[in-house]
Amino acid sequence: MPVEVKDALTLMVDFGMFIIGLLTLIVGIIALTQSKKK
Repeated sequence: MPVEVKDALTLMVDFGMFIIGLLTLIVGIIALTQSKKK
């Protein structure tokens, strides 16, 4: 596998993990605010 392709895949995986972490954080904050309102 060429180095460029491997770097691109690594970058995509890192970016995907970052997006998942961000979404989890947002969902967690929303869940906390919703539970506080009740």
